Amino acid sequence: MRDQTVQVDDLKLVALPSAINCADLFVRFTLVEWRVETMVPDVRRATEALITSVVGNPDKKATPTMLLFRLRLSGNTLAIEIEDDRRTPTLSLPRSLSGPNSGVTMLSTGKQLIWTEVPLPKGMDATVVPLPRRGTTRAAAAAAPPPAEIAGAEDLSPDVMERILEGLRRDHGDPPRI
Repeated sequence: MRDQTVQVDDLKLVALPSAINCADLFVRFTLVEWRVETMVPDVRRATEALITSVVGNPDKKATPTMLLFRLRLSGNTLAIEIEDDRRTPTLSLPRSLSGPNSGVTMLSTGKQLIWTEVPLPKGMDATVVPLPRRGTTRAAAAAAPPPAEIAGAEDLSPDVMERILEGLRRDHGDPPRI
């Protein structure tokens, strides 16, 4: 966990057994989006082990806490991290993940961080993972002010605009209204 982070995605989850399924969906979506689908089985197994160790058998009478589930690309690894809001009980690393690339850390905020690293495929490091390009969304484009040539046009009467909008709304097989 020492290399510079290239990409990170996270998800806030309620610390209940349902967090396992939610995290699983998040893992599959994120790794496909990052185009490292070959890592999905290993990351899914590690995620399930980590979340199971954090959630355990929850007390049905207690108010559930929140978890921050994070996937982080850095160096030649993908780190799986879970921040637990609780100071106690002290989290313990699942046996299946014990080793130098996993651990439990107490953060300065008092939260616990349980993590493991999964190596990226051979010959790949975080800087060459083809990350998604996020452009302008349709909602942002629709909310943007109109271009200056349209905003300042005097020949665009409300009637003309209404006819244009009507044409855009109708089915392509319908005849135009006059």
